[in-house]
Amino acid sequence: MSTVLRGADRLLADADVPGPAPDSTALLAHAWGIDPSELARRRLLGEAVPVEVTQEFAQLVEQRRQRIPLQHLIGSAAFRHIELQVGPGVFVPRPETELLVTEVLEELDRQQNTTTPFVIDLCSGSGAIALSLAAEHPQLRIIGVERELEALAWSQKNLRRLDLGGSTVELVPGDATTFVDENPHLRGSADVVASNPPYVPDTAVPHDPEVRDHDPVAALYGGSTGLEIPGLIIVQAEKLLRPGGFFIMEHSEEQGQTVRELITSTASLRQAATFPDYTGRDRYTVAHRVGRVNP
Repeated sequence: MSTVLRGADRLLADADVPGPAPDSTALLAHAWGIDPSELARRRLLGEAVPVEVTQEFAQLVEQRRQRIPLQHLIGSAAFRHIELQVGPGVFVPRPETELLVTEVLEELDRQQNTTTPFVIDLCSGSGAIALSLAAEHPQLRIIGVERELEALAWSQKNLRRLDLGGSTVELVPGDATTFVDENPHLRGSADVVASNPPYVPDTAVPHDPEVRDHDPVAALYGGSTGLEIPGLIIVQAEKLLRPGGFFIMEHSEEQGQTVRELITSTASLRQAATFPDYTGRDRYTVAHRVGRVNP
């Protein structure tokens, strides 16, 4: 098995695949129909890889050499404590987005709501934020809003297969930039609004083929500066939040200052602060809705 994996590592490295060894391991486990921990056990015992598994593995390695995302090949992406099914048509969730879930959970603890907290996830994609919150909090009501129907289908598939305990999640089609205008009954009702919107500038085409060629365009590009769509979402968040409600949005490392300026230009979003991701780069900004202003 070690020889098979080392050979795959070399093939992936030759194709400039970043981190080839973990990808080789994940692909072999998938081809064998076992999880990585069982693969590690069999490798420790020196178990040989069956011929039919080797053949399937070789096909997967060749596809990965073509820079098809690993998550598309194995059909899933790990996100915090859950596994999300992903594939063509949906944005593959990134590790840094997990930090938004941490922030929201900590904020909900601080809020100490006497009723079931209500969270709205704008641009919900695969459902990563909404479903993780629901799985980790004892009781939430969550609405996830996604415009792209292919992505919505993936999130609904994930919803059906996860145990969310006492939480309820509704994943609905909708435009995050006009959502409250089309659903005025939700104005001023949310304890939390979270969003990981498209924020790449239209002309800043990503270098990595996995992103450039396989992530949905609608999930990447946020307008000429990258912040046209996020700016509209900030306006929607202000309308959706109750006084004292919490807003959190992901963005690129260069956008923190402008996002804070957009937030403080609203009538009632204040206390804007930007925080880093695991690499120390600015990654998300938070704010609270203050006063009794009716935006």
